[in-house]
Amino acid sequence: MDREIIARVAKVARLELTEEEMERYAQDLDDILNSFSILDEAPMCETFTFNPIAVVDVLREDQPGQDIDPKLLRKQMRTYEDYVRGPRLS
Repeated sequence: MDREIIARVAKVARLELTEEEMERYAQDLDDILNSFSILDEAPMCETFTFNPIAVVDVLREDQPGQDIDPKLLRKQMRTYEDYVRGPRLS
């Protein structure tokens, strides 16, 4: 890490650093970035997914059907010309 980058990082972070602190932070940031270089050695995967466990559809297929005859239901309701009547809206 060069001094210019450390100065810009300190400015963005609104830090006022002495020369000693600049040297120490330069070394710390260099160590951190070198630690991330380990990720370059990690094996690559051909497929990329967000879920570590494969998501499969466990639901059944929809099968439309009627359990109760609609005509029987309408007989028990208030209807007008075979339409269900609800409360009047104002």
